[in-house]
Amino acid sequence: MKWFIASDTHGSEYYCKKMLAAFEKERADKMLLLGDILYHGPRNDLPKDYNPKAVIELLNALKDKILCVRGNCDTEVDQMVLQFPILADYCIIADAGKVVYATHGHNFNENNLPPLGSGDILLHGHTHVPKCTKHETYTYMNPGSVSIPKEGSHHGYMLLENGVFTWKDFEGNIVEM
Repeated sequence: MKWFIASDTHGSEYYCKKMLAAFEKERADKMLLLGDILYHGPRNDLPKDYNPKAVIELLNALKDKILCVRGNCDTEVDQMVLQFPILADYCIIADAGKVVYATHGHNFNENNLPPLGSGDILLHGHTHVPKCTKHETYTYMNPGSVSIPKEGSHHGYMLLENGVFTWKDFEGNIVEM
């Protein structure tokens, strides 16, 4: 199974289209969205081509391929227009013997860990900064942001296939972590 992992689209039609083009090019089986899909949030500037209605249409077309967790900007109103579940606080993926605890990051994060086993992976968005940090008992990973990257990072996503994580920008370049 090949997973395409992305976070923090924040209603940008422009970057949602780039994300979906990358998803198609990567030939991933499933897309995991780590929240903050439609609304830009009060702390962020409007992303390029902010158009939540267009993002709804684009993502609903792939509703059978998307898993999603709730971000701090996602609400029950968003769930009313999106045709795939978005309100779960977390999901767990098992891939090649690795357990991945996926969440948005505003509740569970490096400062407030979920129940992780030794060797598990904590995967979340929220910070808009791609990361891979090995801790004593777990590894923290973040794909960064699709539409509003921070700290000089790239617009991009992650892949997970056969236990291997890869970070990429929307030009298809591998970004070293």
